Amino acid sequence: MIRFQYFPRQVVDAGGNRWDWALLPLVLAALVLLAYGARQMVAPYQIGAVLPISLDPTSLPYYLLRTTLRMFIALAASLLFSFVFAALAAKIRACEKVLVPMLDILQSIPVLGFLSITVTGFIALFPGNLFGVECAAIFAIFTSQAWNMAFSLYQSMRTVPNELSEAARVFQLSGWQRFWRLELPFAMPQLLWNMMMSMSGGWFFVVASEAISVSGQDIKLPGIGSYIAAAIEARDMGAIAWAIAAMGIGILLYDQLFFRPLLAWADKFRFEATGGDSAQSSWLLTLARRTDVMQKVALSGIAVFERSFTWFRKAHDGTSILARARPAPVWQSRAADAVIAALVLIALWQLFSFIHAEVGWGETGRVFVLGFYTLVRVLLLIALAALVWVPIGIWIGLNPRWADRLQAIAQFLAAFPANLMFPIAVMAIVHFGLNPNIWLSPLMVLGTQWYILFNVIAGASTVPTELRYAAQNLGLSGWLKWKRYLLPAIFPSFVTGAITASGGSWNASIVAEFVSWGPTTLKAQGLGSYIAQMTAAGDFPRIALGIGVMCVFVMGLNHFVWRRLYRLAESKMHF
Repeated sequence: MIRFQYFPRQVVDAGGNRWDWALLPLVLAALVLLAYGARQMVAPYQIGAVLPISLDPTSLPYYLLRTTLRMFIALAASLLFSFVFAALAAKIRACEKVLVPMLDILQSIPVLGFLSITVTGFIALFPGNLFGVECAAIFAIFTSQAWNMAFSLYQSMRTVPNELSEAARVFQLSGWQRFWRLELPFAMPQLLWNMMMSMSGGWFFVVASEAISVSGQDIKLPGIGSYIAAAIEARDMGAIAWAIAAMGIGILLYDQLFFRPLLAWADKFRFEATGGDSAQSSWLLTLARRTDVMQKVALSGIAVFERSFTWFRKAHDGTSILARARPAPVWQSRAADAVIAALVLIALWQLFSFIHAEVGWGETGRVFVLGFYTLVRVLLLIALAALVWVPIGIWIGLNPRWADRLQAIAQFLAAFPANLMFPIAVMAIVHFGLNPNIWLSPLMVLGTQWYILFNVIAGASTVPTELRYAAQNLGLSGWLKWKRYLLPAIFPSFVTGAITASGGSWNASIVAEFVSWGPTTLKAQGLGSYIAQMTAAGDFPRIALGIGVMCVFVMGLNHFVWRRLYRLAESKMHF
């Protein structure tokens, strides 16, 4: 069963205890920084005004605050989106048929595509105010975070153990109660690791999201991304080094103050009957548990939230025939299928009309061939990344003490902007006369391989302790141990990581297959290079064609490969 830890309520002294006074400066500092950053985000601004970006290292703490605030706002929006998406897709079959393919399409659309579409609308919502541009940047970061978290929560809700689902029916839990008391707690450890990955992955896109072009104007929002963009333009390697150091400090701070306490707290939701021999620890969580006033405030908030559980009650005994799951009427499923089929036919007709009128069938065939080249690269790179990171992720996940030590390092490596490695790759390829079609390919997976690592760590860390003891008692070793114990235990998490890594690699191909540094430009034959070249030329019909073909490849790969592996995980390979 899921282990819950409860701490006895204490009589709270009006002035609190010494631990309250120790935690108070940290809480006040966080509130002051939050208020200051929020005030700067809503400052007056007119399109065309220049927001100067200084390369002075003393400006980096302020830029770090602005970037981190944007990323946490985007993370909160991503979490809310994941709740809604996963609940609808996992519980309603008709919604699943629409939402899952829609998410496949969304994760294959480049972040710059979202930014170019939405920035004008956000600015129009807040005229004369910087908040419109801030919202556009936050939305761009959101698109780099949300899909991974949504897939993770969806996969966890589809693999809730049968005995826990039966217990939820016996205890007469409504859908609202089931989500908050069973499904979300069960998914919490893996969701938190994916939140860390999403937070780190957002760093890859801060340069694009904070340096915005609209109406012929270049807007650089104060932040680490704009600082890096200015340093690259000036070819100031010292400033880039300062930016990387600031990123490392920021990652260490939010790891210690946010993610590590959450991971230590979420250990109580592990699905096992006995406590583990070791677990993650957090000095901040230990400090918070020793306070009186802070605990009272937190418990009061939880009590208010739990009152919502009484809004939805079942009017029957959970063991009666009314508690049994009843399939939806056949006509509803057929009606939903008919609506989806009609929408697909309309979309296909519009697509054929567009191809015939704008680009031609010969160009379409050539783009599909280029898509096949990129497909081969994606599959090979995902396979190589899995061979490297699955064993490492399992080892880290099964050793909580090492997870404690390596957590911040893994976040920093995942957050390191891979585009800073592109100049080095260009110089190496030119110097040694290497083939760009081969040696530009690894750049596609530099920023996406971490999805596999983080998801495997999350899956391995939730393996029940009794299952580990059973494997030891049976003397499993060698390939038999991997085949019967380790790989099945992390398989659902690996599939989630592979899906998001695959989608991210397709996205990254746009910048990895067409790389420039100074006067030197290298390009590899592929769909990403085609989209990049058409974007540079401003050929919008061919940009749309390239993105559409990319969506077709991503959806086909997800349907014929990853979805089948998902069904295998749901039916056989989960606890």
